[in-house]
Amino acid sequence: MIESVKVLATNRKAWHEYTIEEKLEAGIALTGTEVKSIRLGKVSFADSFVRVINGECMLLAMHVSPYEKGNIQNGDPMRTRKLLLHKREIKKLDDKTSQKGYTLIPLRMYLKRGIVKVEVGLCKGKKLYDKREAEKEKDVKRKMDKAVREYR
Repeated sequence: MIESVKVLATNRKAWHEYTIEEKLEAGIALTGTEVKSIRLGKVSFADSFVRVINGECMLLAMHVSPYEKGNIQNGDPMRTRKLLLHKREIKKLDDKTSQKGYTLIPLRMYLKRGIVKVEVGLCKGKKLYDKREAEKEKDVKRKMDKAVREYR
């Protein structure tokens, strides 16, 4: 059985700024109006990150716009949200992020069987020359694809 996944938001900046070493799927604790707003695509996590605080993974600096038809249940758009992971996964992530240069970054948010999930990446920051190299590789690939299309 193939599961349908509807991508709600992606963090394109993360792919440019970081080298993704490992990916992990996590649930996220949300209120009802936040889920409705996220389903409408009113979410931004360009500068967001994940930290392990008191044995729990927390997603910080993610902005979920208040739901227009919401009421007093609309909370703070920038509140800290808990990620739902097993203790062993949290321990493993905490050990890896304690190493120099590693951080946890949300890569994308999607619906899986009607439930909002977050893909978290264990990332290491790229240096400026790494970014330039990646841009050169993309440019060369683009030119090759264009030449192949024109040749046909």
